[in-house]
Amino acid sequence: MEFINAAAHNKVIALVILAIVFDTVFGGMRAVREKKFNSCTGIDGAIRKVGMLISLIFMLAVDTLVKINLIGFIPETARSYLGINAVGVAEFFGILYIAYETTSIFKNMALCGLPVKKVWAGVRSFLLKYTDELPDTDGLDGNGATGSVEEHRQQER
Repeated sequence: MEFINAAAHNKVIALVILAIVFDTVFGGMRAVREKKFNSCTGIDGAIRKVGMLISLIFMLAVDTLVKINLIGFIPETARSYLGINAVGVAEFFGILYIAYETTSIFKNMALCGLPVKKVWAGVRSFLLKYTDELPDTDGLDGNGATGSVEEHRQQER
């Protein structure tokens, strides 16, 4: 019962679920606009999103059994912004998932033609401050040549 209560009242997990829903919605809008599936609406995106949720449930179970505080891994500015004093394994990865999904949300919004390029730039600069890994931004940088499978010859036997 403690586990279900912890999962139901965990704000980070709720934010991850909200981010997944928004990413799916805007990814779907982008798929309709481009008339093709993308990483948010195809099977790869679905597997990634379900994997995030399953891993969060598993990590929350670990947090229930073993009390680990990973607050030291969160930068002070992010800590003060989030207003948290303790971070378990589930919250730590949840924060990473939120950053990943937020990046995908704003990328999809920008590629849908919504006026969020300045917000995207802000999110991108925030993430550049804390990580070196950003998603492919070719469609946003004016370079639409992202490549496709059809451009390459099949391997000969």
